[in-house]
Amino acid sequence: MDCYAKMKNNKRRQVSVIEEDRISNLPEHLIDSILERLPIQDVIRTSILSKKWRYKWRTMRAVVFDEQISKKLAKNGAFGRHGFIRVINQVLLLHKGSISKFYLCIPDMFLDSFQDVNQWMLYLSTKGVKDFTIANSNQRYQLPRCVFSCLELRKLELNKCIFKPPLQFEGFLYLESLVFNNVDFTTDLGGTAINLPQLKKLIMRSCTKAYNLKIHATNLQVLLIMNCPDVMLLELLRSQRLGMVCLTLMKPMEDFVRLERMNLALMFANMSRLRWFYIDGHFLKVFIAEKPKWFPHAVNSLKRLWLIDFSLCDLDHLHGALCLLRNSPNLEELRMMHTQTESELMRCGEETTSSHLESPGCLDQTLNRLRIVELSPLQGSRPQLLFVKLLLAQSPSLEKFTIQSNGTLDPYKRFNIAKDVMRFPRASPKAEMIYLDPNSLQYAQNGCL
Repeated sequence: MDCYAKMKNNKRRQVSVIEEDRISNLPEHLIDSILERLPIQDVIRTSILSKKWRYKWRTMRAVVFDEQISKKLAKNGAFGRHGFIRVINQVLLLHKGSISKFYLCIPDMFLDSFQDVNQWMLYLSTKGVKDFTIANSNQRYQLPRCVFSCLELRKLELNKCIFKPPLQFEGFLYLESLVFNNVDFTTDLGGTAINLPQLKKLIMRSCTKAYNLKIHATNLQVLLIMNCPDVMLLELLRSQRLGMVCLTLMKPMEDFVRLERMNLALMFANMSRLRWFYIDGHFLKVFIAEKPKWFPHAVNSLKRLWLIDFSLCDLDHLHGALCLLRNSPNLEELRMMHTQTESELMRCGEETTSSHLESPGCLDQTLNRLRIVELSPLQGSRPQLLFVKLLLAQSPSLEKFTIQSNGTLDPYKRFNIAKDVMRFPRASPKAEMIYLDPNSLQYAQNGCL
């Protein structure tokens, strides 16, 4: 009887253990979701948990070799026992089923060629991949033709690649998000526009020969162009659905050979739904060449305007800012990241912009909807103070005006600037003036993107 009782108790314990293994009994899509959130090496280690888990990693739909994993593998070389190329080859060789997401970080290490990487791309082109990222830190990698046959793609991100689609390539019909970082668009793209009918977000950073890229994207909603001076903007701005646009050159326009000719009025002609607009002073200088005052049609949808690397001692910057304010009757938030050097002050002087700000009708438009203004950093120059005074006088709905002073100023001068600002008359009886310490992290945390 004792022996029988022990066997019975052991059986109960076994049943209890099985019942407590709730993770193994979850639906397959939930198990896949859990595995996707683990580093690849931890995913593979799940094979030792039990017989039931032995092959689960081989059917996971997301295969991610991120920067941390790739750098760790790179320490063992390319073809070492646990080296970069060998490990990825083994993982893909043992994998069964489709792969919906593939993330590959190619570390800065010695590679004889990208032949193995090309083989991985060929393998993926047969797996129905929808989310595909190449984060390359090595020499520029030319995408093989097989990548352009991944027609089920929804998201594509490329870094440090050469983008040269075959001549017969017409586009990705399902692609919704496209990111180009440091991508070279060769001079022999053929001139045919790439059709991306479902594209909603396009980000381009530090790309070369961007004038060769022609995209037809009628559903584009988010456009971010950073340090790509030769991109054909007017082609990209034709989408009637654009709600957010960010344009930054990051360097003076004199540093660039090729820039598309346009002005602010032409740029805003088709953006009837634009709500958020971010632009730096260098790009603004390009658009304000004709110094327009009014647009043919007001930008009624614009709610948020951010001026980056902007100087109120630059008359072009000032004209551009006033033009945007004058033509945005429903603007609710204005943020200005100011920049000003001694050389700028000497070159353009404070008197020119100060005289313009003091002239009658400088801003002959009441900013009825403007509620929030942020300005950083405040050096206390005359144009800056006049601009603050102008905004306070023209904004009857203003609720909060936040200023962050320049950290290079001595405390006594910062105190005097604060006193001057607080004395300015305000059109809004509920306007709150906030004068931040120069070391405050608020502006660093409220980044553009």
